[in-house]
Amino acid sequence: MKEVFVIGHKNPDTDSICSAICYAKLKQIITGKPHIPCRAGQINPETQYVLQCFNIEPPRFLDSLYPRLSNVQYRKISGIGADMSLHRAWDYMTEHNIPTIPIVNEQKYLKGMLTFTDIARFHMEGQDSTALSRAKIKYQNIADVLNGVFVAGSPNQYFSEGRVIVLSEDEQDLIHTQDLVILTNASCLHMAALRASCVIINMDAEVSEEILMLTEQLGCVIIRTSMDAYTCVRMLNQAIPVSHIMLTNGIITFQHTDFVSDVKSIVSKKRIPYYPILDDDGKYIGMVSQRNLLDLDKQEVILVDHNEKDQSVDGITSAHITEIIDHHRIDTMETGGPIYFRNQPLGCTATIVTQMYQENGIEISKQIAGLLCSAIISDTLMFRSPTCTPCDQHTAEWLAEIADIDIRSHAIEMFRSGPKLDNRSTDEIFHTDYKYYQAKGRKIAISQVTSVSGDELASLEPRMLSYMQSCLPSSGLVMMFVMLTDIIDETTRLLFVGKNSDKLVRTAFSIDDIHGNCVVLPGVVSRKKQMVLPLMNALEELGISEN
Repeated sequence: MKEVFVIGHKNPDTDSICSAICYAKLKQIITGKPHIPCRAGQINPETQYVLQCFNIEPPRFLDSLYPRLSNVQYRKISGIGADMSLHRAWDYMTEHNIPTIPIVNEQKYLKGMLTFTDIARFHMEGQDSTALSRAKIKYQNIADVLNGVFVAGSPNQYFSEGRVIVLSEDEQDLIHTQDLVILTNASCLHMAALRASCVIINMDAEVSEEILMLTEQLGCVIIRTSMDAYTCVRMLNQAIPVSHIMLTNGIITFQHTDFVSDVKSIVSKKRIPYYPILDDDGKYIGMVSQRNLLDLDKQEVILVDHNEKDQSVDGITSAHITEIIDHHRIDTMETGGPIYFRNQPLGCTATIVTQMYQENGIEISKQIAGLLCSAIISDTLMFRSPTCTPCDQHTAEWLAEIADIDIRSHAIEMFRSGPKLDNRSTDEIFHTDYKYYQAKGRKIAISQVTSVSGDELASLEPRMLSYMQSCLPSSGLVMMFVMLTDIIDETTRLLFVGKNSDKLVRTAFSIDDIHGNCVVLPGVVSRKKQMVLPLMNALEELGISEN
């Protein structure tokens, strides 16, 4: 069955990661269809601590959902060797109903391409009597196309010099050294064997012991066939190896990691039926056609802990969203048809996921309970966030009993699990937990940094302000904000940069006077409920522009 991806937002937090893991597990139990938990960014230290605590592997990383050739149902047809005869190549291509075949070496590296058109063109063009030797045909190929058997000589030798001649009894003087001779009369064999490199005997004529001894001494190859001379002549060109006529220059290939959109833009301008696909090592793995690209099925995706396109993994519009499980405001995410959308005013997506386990009568394991409980603790800041509801707290306490953890001690270890802020770059700190928001066509970014140490946050303030001021001009944003949130004191120091950002903050939080680029907001710990809504409402009210 095709996999369904379950994925949270970019710059994932603990709720985003844990909800993806737990909901993917629930959906797989209910449907029997493989659901794969995924992530759209790097795992932060707090989440890493939670995963290690409950012995859970991190979800699969997806840098984008733009379809690649590896997502296409391409033909995994095997390539053929350069020594294969045109006869065998034609049979192989006909059997697999493919007009184009790759030529590969033993290591699967692409050496050339062969089409039905190439084979037909070769046969339609006039070939002289030296065409076979110029192609350096292995005698095994000759015996194969003639359904012949070796009377003398090695099948691994090559016909690489001379002509192909049909010899009658009165034309024996025409034989040159290294010629390939087709006999119309077995009585000519003695003289032919003295000069030719290969003799083909028609009509299953017998070969005397005397001739066998002679040919062994001279190194002549003798092949006996039941075909007549005319049929032999007609079939011999099919013994030519594909290497003689295959295309080696200007071959268009694609990597299996190439985006389908890029491939389509190239093949739409060509009239080539099939293109070879190569793996990361440059080895051939299959063939793709324009039809394969048109028949591409969209990747099925379930979104958790978000419903905004800007916060989703890149390429989300190329996927087929089947469900959304979220607790944030409803944004403008568009879907191709009706979907299951569950959005509840709770403090954490993990609370909703827990409810869905209960509603479906699915037992929650100790590991799953630990992940869900940790997500609720993280998103509600151990029940201190105004987004936290009684349902969130009751659910976390119930899950803690199943997971056999003490909520307070587990929360403290979670919040302290990350490296000291002083040991991390300002860019890393800013991008660990930030999100974009838009109103009136204006886009802003809000980053949140949480800590149990007020002193640590205070020392970070000048670094963050300097960083924001340097990044804003090239960011495409009108304003940037950073929340330095002290979990213990339940206070946020809000840093802001951008034209009219002070005016926006003054309006959003009803502050009469602002000095510098920072305000202290007691009791503010939630970005979603206490920061985003006031700022968005103020932006709508003021209609602030970039100019």
